[in-house]
Parts: sequence; C-alpha cells; structure tokens
Amino acid sequence: MQVNYKYASPSQCRQVDNQTTLGFSPDLSRDEKVSFLGKLKHPLLFRDAMLMLRDIVVSDMSKKQKERPEYFEWLDQEIERRIQAHKEYAPKIRQALKQKMDVYEGELLKQNTEIKKLLDIQKNLKKQIDQYDAWKDYYKIERDFWQFIKDRDYDLWFVLDPVITVHKDQVSFEAFSIDESTYGCLSVAMNEFDLLQQPQLGTTNIDFSAKLEKEMQRFRTYTDVTLSVNPEGFGIESDVVPEYVEKKIDLPETWIKGFNQVSSAAALEGIELKLTVSDMYDICAFLRKHKEKKSPRYMKWILEPQKRVQIVFEPFGTVLTLNAVYEGKQKREEKIWGRRRWLVVEKLLPLANAFYIRFLGFGMPQFIRADMGTLQMTVGFSSWSSNDWVKGTAFNIMAGFTGNGIYKNVYPLLKEKRALSMQQIFEHFKDTATQDKIKAGIGMLFRKGEAYFDIINNQVRFRHLCNEPIPKELYEITDIEKQVEKYSKNTFNNMKVRYTPKKEFIFSTSYNEGKWNAPSHAKIVIDQDSQIAKLNCDCYTFRKGAKNISEPCAHILALYVASFKLSDKLSKLENLEYDKEYKINDIMEMLL
Repeated sequence: MQVNYKYASPSQCRQVDNQTTLGFSPDLSRDEKVSFLGKLKHPLLFRDAMLMLRDIVVSDMSKKQKERPEYFEWLDQEIERRIQAHKEYAPKIRQALKQKMDVYEGELLKQNTEIKKLLDIQKNLKKQIDQYDAWKDYYKIERDFWQFIKDRDYDLWFVLDPVITVHKDQVSFEAFSIDESTYGCLSVAMNEFDLLQQPQLGTTNIDFSAKLEKEMQRFRTYTDVTLSVNPEGFGIESDVVPEYVEKKIDLPETWIKGFNQVSSAAALEGIELKLTVSDMYDICAFLRKHKEKKSPRYMKWILEPQKRVQIVFEPFGTVLTLNAVYEGKQKREEKIWGRRRWLVVEKLLPLANAFYIRFLGFGMPQFIRADMGTLQMTVGFSSWSSNDWVKGTAFNIMAGFTGNGIYKNVYPLLKEKRALSMQQIFEHFKDTATQDKIKAGIGMLFRKGEAYFDIINNQVRFRHLCNEPIPKELYEITDIEKQVEKYSKNTFNNMKVRYTPKKEFIFSTSYNEGKWNAPSHAKIVIDQDSQIAKLNCDCYTFRKGAKNISEPCAHILALYVASFKLSDKLSKLENLEYDKEYKINDIMEMLL
C-alpha cells in the first residue's frame, strides 16, 4: 500500500534560554487537523520514553545473511577443476561448435544491421515526441527530491513515522518496528501537561527524524519543555528545506496487517505478573552479559502458585529467581523466544515504578507495560523475532472478531465517544444485536486500522492508522475465517467435555470432512487460569505445522471459540464429576 505524507515543515526542537519547544509536524493529508500545545511536568520521563519508542521503530532483529568464505573457496576450486576437464576432454567438440557459431554469427550480423536501422527510426520518432511532452522532467525532479531527503537525513528517508492520537484523557504515540515483530505505545495522561490551548482531537503521523532525536537527548532537569503539535509547521532558521516535506512510502501489507493484529492479541485474556524494577534489571543484565552462541535460545518462566517466579535461561541453564510471586491457581511454564528484544525496555529502568508482564500462552505474543505514573509504555512482542504478527495464529479469530458484525453501527459510536470499554459497547447495543455481532464489529474496526485496544485501561480507542482507507484485500475475511465459521456451526453438535482432578476442562469434538475423507478429531485442554494447557488435532494442516497454538488449524480455532464461551460458566458449576465425559446436551441442562 503506497501512502503519501505531507508536512508543513520538518519537526524541530527550539531552545531559548531554558525554554524548549518540542514541535512535531503532523501529516497535513489527513481529514482531522490535530493540534496540541502543553507544557510537560516531567520532561525527562517523556524524553527517555520517546527515545525508547524510536528504538522500537528502527529495531530489526531479523536474521542477517552470513558470510560464507569456505563455500566460495570451494566454488572457485570447482570452477577451475571443470575448466581443466573441459580443456582436456572436449577440444574437438569446441572446434565443431566454433564453426557452427561462426555461421550463426554471420547471419546474426545481417539481422542486427536491419534491427539497427529500425531502432534509429524509433529513436528519431521518440525525440520528436519528447519535444512536446509536458512530463519529460517529472521523474528527474522526483529522483532529485528523494536524493535530497536521503542525503539530509537518512533515517527520515526510510523510517516509518510514529502515529500520534490526541484523546480526551491522554496523548498516545504508537510505533511498529521495521522487522514487524515489536509494537510500542506510549500513553501520556493529560494531567502530565499544563495545557496552553484547547486540544484538537484526532490522529496523525508525526515527522520524527534522527535530527529531532539528537535534540531531545539534550533535555535536562532544568529545561522547561512544551510539546507542540502544529499543523502550520515551524519556521526554519537554518538549513535549506522545501516549503513542504513530502514522503512517499510503500507500506508492506504485512506491516499494516501486523499493526492491526496487535489489538486483537491485546484483547485476549492472559496471565499478568507484576515485576519490580530490580526484577526487570536482573533480566536485562543477564541478557546484556550473556550472548548465546548455540540453541536452544529461550527463557523458561516457571510459575508455581504462591511462590517466587523463576526463569531458566537456555542454553546456559542458569536459574534466576525474581521477587515477584505468582498468584495463579495452577503451575505452568512459559517459554519466550526472541528474548533479546526485551532489552528495549532498559531505558525505562530508572524511571518506572513497576513492570507488568502479560503472557497469552505457549507460542503466543507477550506484552510488557512500564508504569511511570502519568506515562505508561506498552511493548508487544511477537512469538519470536523472525515471526511477525501476521504469521501463525489468527488472533482476531481467537478473540471472536470474525465477520463484519455491526461494524457500521460501532464506528460512529466510537468516533463520537473516542474511547469505550468492551462492556460499555456491549451495553449500548444489547437490545439491537448479539454479543457475537458486536464483537465482530469491533474486530472489523481493528482490521481496518480505525481503532486500537488500550491494554492499560482495557478500552477500545478510536484512531485511523493511515491517512486514507486501507485496501479491502488487507482486511477482508480470510479463508481460514470462512473455514472456522463453517466448522463452528457443527462444533457444539459433537462436542464433549471432561473435568479432571487437576481442575482442567478437556474439550473435544470431531469434524466430518466429506464422504471420502476421514473425520478430524480436535482436543483442547483449558486450565484453572482459563489458559490453553494442551491442544491437538489429527488433521494434516495441524500436524505439518509447529503443533501448538502458534500455528493452529481451523478445527482448533473453531473448538477454541466454542470452549471459551463455556469454560467460564463451567468453572462455576459445583456438581461436576471428575473424569466423567459430558455431552453438550448434558452441560446445557446443568447450566440452565
């Protein structure tokens, strides 16, 4: 998707004595003309949080191509060996081929002469046409412009600008990494500012260049900083710049889909741990001091009820015991890959009051939230560095965001209110639509980039990711969603539930694939914390993948959606017998 950003001027930082104005230029191509002017009460907190956000934007943990000197040495030797063999065994063949080639070259020379004459005629005609072409210098001017941008500020040339949204209660800055594996959102409460004018609500991209980053690094405790988002731009006292800064960026489809999938994942229920600053420091210190050189490369979190959390770092086998105590009901282990990305939170260690870690299950993303008082930083990590947010799990299906639902009704409501909890949206439409239709409408907002999920306040917040509508092919219903919808109609018919002495629920069902195919049997185990403990399906799609929730099949997803609706209600029943298999009719009678 190609987008065009237009800024009245580059963003800049102006300082007069100890008074500093941090001026962000918003994208003028958007319908909503966002503006904001307020004096920061804690400028150093804001500085370090914004610098961390830029680290997320430019981070790229994807696997780099390695040098292979041994291979190229062998290749040179192999080429030389074959040349010698050719000289030794094929002199007659070469001579015969040369004679044939001489004949063909003579014929080719004659044809080339005729072609040259035709090309000269074509060239002369093109010159005559170009004399009357009004666009003949367009591409040269465009190339010169992009070369100017590249020479002046290379980061400005390729970095995807953060998205800023001015809400009624906060200002949020969102960013997505180049490798599409890390998401960051800085939320700044309105009481962090002394407002100097009435804010204009809305969403825009901001011009956040490397030059502005260096200016922000100069903030000190004695500096008074005013944050300004000004559609009219900022005057330039030095450096020659064009009247308007325009940026044309071809956004990858996976970047847009991934940015939107983060909200679907954030809306899922998970396990949250509260870590002290010293806990997070110990984790970062170990990662900084130890560079793994072989597999396995993960950290395993051992969570036992009412005991201190332990982390095993592989391949070293080192065990780190944290101060945090796990308050869950059942012992569990969580494995985290791509752990070096966690070092991005180091800048916030001196500033945070506490860190909150949310786990969504094995093979699922993780979220880290840094509590800094009036500032909150949320960082989301995909399952591992090379796995972006689009690959693998369909988070929108797991969260129940399938189909269009009542999208046309939810959109104007959220645009008016700007931020609502899921429950508030359910209450508003409870008389006109089912909860499934309402959730589907909310999910379509996420998929179209028109809202995001605020994991801190558990709210759906209105915001347009791009300055123009996202193409339909990037948010339309996928094939796997159509399969899940088809299977969901029959899921309850054959579903069975078994309650174990470990207080787990085992949901199972079978799906008939047609007359000539064997039925597929799916099974999911839900533990006391309402998390997936185990799952399995004997279909080919599941067996060829990772065999976990990071690459589920349509059968698993359909069963998960059905079991999620029942697990909470089943946990409240007191007359369930251990290891007895209940059919769905029996369960429904007990619930009624």
